[in-house]
Amino acid sequence: MKKGQILEGYIERVDFPNKGFAVVEDEEKKVIVKNTVPEQKVRFAVNKIRKGQAEGRLLEILEHSPEECQPACPHFGVCGGCTYQNLPYEKQVEMKEAQIHAMMDAAVDGDYIWEGVKESPVREAYRNKMEFSFGDEYKDGPLALGMHKRGSFHDIVNVTECKIVDEDFRRIIKAVLEFATDTGLPYYHRMRHTGFFRHLLVRKAVRTGEILIDLVTTSEAQLDEARLVEKLTGLSYDGKLAGILHTTNNSLADVVKDEGTKILYGQDYFYEELLGLKFKITPFSFFQTNSLGAEVLYEAARSYIGETKDKVIFDLYSGTGTIAQILAPVAKKVVGVEIVEEAVEAAKENAALNGLDNCTFWAGDVLKVIDDLGEVPDLIVLDPPRDGVHPKALEKIIDFGVERMVYIACKPTSLARDLELLQGRGYQVERIGCVDLFPSTYHVETVVLLSQQKPDDHIEIDLDLDELDATSAELKATYQEIKDYVLKEFGLKVSSLYISQVKRKCGIEVGENYNLPKSENVRVPQCPKEKEEAIKAALKYFAMI
Repeated sequence: MKKGQILEGYIERVDFPNKGFAVVEDEEKKVIVKNTVPEQKVRFAVNKIRKGQAEGRLLEILEHSPEECQPACPHFGVCGGCTYQNLPYEKQVEMKEAQIHAMMDAAVDGDYIWEGVKESPVREAYRNKMEFSFGDEYKDGPLALGMHKRGSFHDIVNVTECKIVDEDFRRIIKAVLEFATDTGLPYYHRMRHTGFFRHLLVRKAVRTGEILIDLVTTSEAQLDEARLVEKLTGLSYDGKLAGILHTTNNSLADVVKDEGTKILYGQDYFYEELLGLKFKITPFSFFQTNSLGAEVLYEAARSYIGETKDKVIFDLYSGTGTIAQILAPVAKKVVGVEIVEEAVEAAKENAALNGLDNCTFWAGDVLKVIDDLGEVPDLIVLDPPRDGVHPKALEKIIDFGVERMVYIACKPTSLARDLELLQGRGYQVERIGCVDLFPSTYHVETVVLLSQQKPDDHIEIDLDLDELDATSAELKATYQEIKDYVLKEFGLKVSSLYISQVKRKCGIEVGENYNLPKSENVRVPQCPKEKEEAIKAALKYFAMI
């Protein structure tokens, strides 16, 4: 197998995130082909071979899976926004559950309660926020406004019939594209760093129906503000237009960045309602993009947290303070920390709006702010961004030693990484469940309840006298010395169980029953390949093999 080779294969399975494994005849290795579903026959081009693993770019679906259905959206397959519109919703949930369950089984030490995936209350038109990009449909083609073409950094797909937003979003995107085209001004070119039109941000509340529109441009030209306002206020909406904004962004990065926002019409915020509480939302503050699904998520998180009476709760990465305010009525005090200052101000206003006087909110990075909070929490809720919690911040969080911790993750791979450190520092996973906030995509929210292993907690093990008869190799380095070496050299945390497994593979005696559970029914996690190699390197360093 070599790069550029065109092959055909059947998709055996799909792992998170959207990694199909194609079985190719006459080839020993399987090839990762994204944007596929199980039981498809596909043609693909091998475009990458790394560490013995080949990856391919999908060229054609030769045979469809018997599970597939006709996508509702005409843009599906070209637009990169959705992944699984060609599967019935029940099948999407089934696949997500299998993927996340397998990932958590590999990440969790010991038994835990798996609670499956709760479905989204709505499956279409569920998004309350979209960021559309300006570009061209193809090189030097007409101006486009929509989503990036699947697999392309440059080309933009006009998504005027997008099905994960409602009709008001579609009206707005059509009107803004017409306006931009009529001006004759160019879009911002991501490589040349020149041009004017960059993004269109649209937010709409499900319960109040209020709409906020923000056009993002560079300062390279003058925006015809009056004409834009006339165009957008002249539309007929199912909801209610709350505000029209113009944000300037001259940064080189292809992200929506606020370098100055001007109100052209109305106001720069709107209101949404969740679980009987009202929330003020500003253009760039974090708020779950599926409002009705968020209610399911927060109800699940609240059930995981359990008893909160007379408790001080930390809500870290708090956004506009949604979780904090849901917990505040049944807690002594809730302290929220959020890096986006705009979101913190909104959180404070929301708390006052809902008559909650036992919430305080801090603006800043959790890593830097957590030492200055002046409180000792009884419980902690973590709802970090996609990259998870910074290791140094997580160490400080663990040092509080709270009895229970709830981790809400929008990216399960980041969660799996953070669980390793949490478990290594004495926390054990009690329950895991998911909520599907993102139908038609591979994303899913995961909620984990962790509890602190108490000093008086114990695990019964069988000891064998063989364990006490250490070999000369064992005496060369302790388990802790091996752990320290692996952490220092490879940045990995390994357990004594993993070390003993690798020792056995290398022919080092560790005692017949070392680190084995008493019950025959308990699942024993196996050492991942990456950690096995790191442990072997440590054994070589200490001249044990």
